[in-house]
Amino acid sequence: MNNERYVAARKRVIERDFRRLNPEQRRAAMATEGPLLLLAGAGSGKTTVLIQRVYNLLTYGRGSDCDEVPEWASEEDLEFLEHYPENPTEEEQRRAKRLCAVESAVPWSVLAITFTNKAAGELKERLAARLGPAANDIWASTFHSACVKILRRDADKVGFSKDFTIYDTDDSKRVIKDALKELGLEEKSFPPRDVLSIISSSKDKYESPQEFAQRMEATNDWRLKRIAKVYAAYQERLRTANAMDFDDIIYHTVELLQRSEETRTFYQRKFRYVLVDEYQDTNHLQYLLTSLLAGGYKNICVVGDDDQSIYRFRGANIENILSFEKQYKNARVIRLEQNYRSTQNILDAANAVIRNNHGRKGKTLWTENGGGSLVTVKTTFNETDEANYVVSSILSECRRGRSFRDCAVLYRMNAQSNALEQALRRNGIAYKVVGGMKFFDRAEIKDMLAYLCVINNPDDDLRLTRIINVPARSIGAATVEKVQSLARSQGTSMFGVLARAASYPELKSAAGKLGKFAELIASLRAQAASMELPEFYEQVCAQTGYTAALMEKDDMESRGRLENVQELQSSIVGFLENQPEDPTLSGFLNEIALYTDLDSVNEGDDAVTLMTIHSAKGLEFPSVYVVGMEDGIFPGNRAIGEEEEMEEERRLCYVAMTRAKEQLTLVNARQRMLYGRTSSNLPSRFLEEIPAENMEWLSKPEQRRSAWGDDDPFFREQEGWSPRRGAAAAGSPAAAPERGAPRRAAPSAARKISASAPLLELVKGDMVEHSAFGTGMVVSVRPMGGDALVEVAFDGIGTKKLMLKSAGVHMKKL
Repeated sequence: MNNERYVAARKRVIERDFRRLNPEQRRAAMATEGPLLLLAGAGSGKTTVLIQRVYNLLTYGRGSDCDEVPEWASEEDLEFLEHYPENPTEEEQRRAKRLCAVESAVPWSVLAITFTNKAAGELKERLAARLGPAANDIWASTFHSACVKILRRDADKVGFSKDFTIYDTDDSKRVIKDALKELGLEEKSFPPRDVLSIISSSKDKYESPQEFAQRMEATNDWRLKRIAKVYAAYQERLRTANAMDFDDIIYHTVELLQRSEETRTFYQRKFRYVLVDEYQDTNHLQYLLTSLLAGGYKNICVVGDDDQSIYRFRGANIENILSFEKQYKNARVIRLEQNYRSTQNILDAANAVIRNNHGRKGKTLWTENGGGSLVTVKTTFNETDEANYVVSSILSECRRGRSFRDCAVLYRMNAQSNALEQALRRNGIAYKVVGGMKFFDRAEIKDMLAYLCVINNPDDDLRLTRIINVPARSIGAATVEKVQSLARSQGTSMFGVLARAASYPELKSAAGKLGKFAELIASLRAQAASMELPEFYEQVCAQTGYTAALMEKDDMESRGRLENVQELQSSIVGFLENQPEDPTLSGFLNEIALYTDLDSVNEGDDAVTLMTIHSAKGLEFPSVYVVGMEDGIFPGNRAIGEEEEMEEERRLCYVAMTRAKEQLTLVNARQRMLYGRTSSNLPSRFLEEIPAENMEWLSKPEQRRSAWGDDDPFFREQEGWSPRRGAAAAGSPAAAPERGAPRRAAPSAARKISASAPLLELVKGDMVEHSAFGTGMVVSVRPMGGDALVEVAFDGIGTKKLMLKSAGVHMKKL
């Protein structure tokens, strides 16, 4: 039999299984062996490629990427493959897969790592849809989740028990504060957040406290030398509490794999194929982890986009992706450049901006979606005008058929949302802020989770300290300090002291209360082993007295906190409904500890989304507004003049632009108030990098200036501006433009909203029509100064409360 003919026929048959992919996607899905770098541009269908690649590994193994021919293959088999029918029967399909497969991978030999729980969940769902039940055995998880699974099995080999606790940032800060106090260092000189950031950076480099201390000794920096001592004390306290912070989860996994040959060999043999998503966002520690796990078969596939590396401030190292071919010899590189998300005008604008970066591998996105609308660039007077313009534009889009959920407003800093939120509220538009107060950050939720953590791991001193006197049990701070001191002196946990409180003379007066608390925790630990999680949580709420204390207060705040405590049970039920691998208390606490803000976004809400550009990574919307496009804001002042920082800012701009599918609007303001200070700003230099043929710049300044002067054309064209009088209300005598100044043909709706604008005369029962909400009946009208709050019941939408002055631009009386 002719082996070359068999291999060629086999590849053609396998290719037909991926005929819906474009040529580069197909190459990526069929490249199974050795190191592979997939440079996946924004919207290029990288998740689809990952799914198809895993399907290929489980179905055909090495069949699409090797020249081997099975010894048992016959001439008849070759004839069958060469004449494989266009519409094969199920029997013919089964035979083809058998003839094409070479060492098909088993599901549990594939490790697919992502960065967020949301991305991991999507990957699991799509794998299940493509592969069926076999997908359940694939390791598809985040870095932290994968490491937790590894550590739960072998944590004892690095000095931890397998029921270790995971500390979040707030927990870590409190431990840092305790360490500072113990070392006699003031928080003013050593802010816990800054100290924790330095420690985190050191862990990213895979530095132990001792190695960090040695490096700091060489710097001769008094402050860093003391932070080295804090690092050592911090790690000692975590180890005593059998706890790890987020960095430790990966740090100790790398330590485990390097220290234990048995463990390393087990996982290197287990994982035949390792796939890593968003590789441009990995740090040095994550690079070490993936290289160790893939060290057996060397079949590592990393997917990423160097143009979307925007987490340098978190320790992400773009060099991991830029130097992949140097780190892995004979690595293949495949570029996915066809975009399925955006129009060509948006892509051309984004391509032109990112092309100004030097530290990149290079690619050009293209699409078959057509040219689409030009990118809109709008220059406004200040942040209020900017917000009014954005809201007015969103309402106009909704009048033409868009939903609020189709629109997103992105900004560089959270502080920029203030004016936007006010404008949205004035117009009765529902919105959600990604990055606001999280449910799991509320005090009452942290209290209940602390109880669950202590029940799961009694050695968790930090959580125990939080709840030992919550609700009040007459256990004072002085008693708690005595317990902590005894625990440290004896090298044990606080719970160990509480369980034997009566045997310590120092605790004689409080021994009864302390012992009772220890008995409560021990009793609940016993119940946890025999009860369903939701029922068990009810018992924790009742037996700890937490819900009873809230009900006893019976005020609005306490009722709200009680509702939140009760709502936590919904999270437990939801956790179990997802059929987790570990449906225990420990599994639930792991899920919560790894919970991220983006996982909480509910795509079903019909609301405008507000978020920072960093939070928008990986998302897409039909219409995107990017505000604050000014030098000093975006790019930020600290980036100007610093090449690496400027390239990071430009990548961030590229990410923002490529979130848009159909309409992209970039807005800048001539002056802006932030943190109580007003500044005048030049348009962002990124705007000038967009080709003129791809955008329409409304109210564009005639030229860039080193500083805005009173004679600037922008100020002369604005209604209500005079260089001698300053800003005045539109329509007033002082607002008339100077002779010879250019006028705009059609002032924006936002500009028409002014203090002198007449209000619609509405009374209860009037019928009105709103450009976005449709027809409705006025329920009430409440005068408020020079404005009025009007409540309208809109058909099919429900009741909206609107400020009449703002709403009047978009609403008329019927």
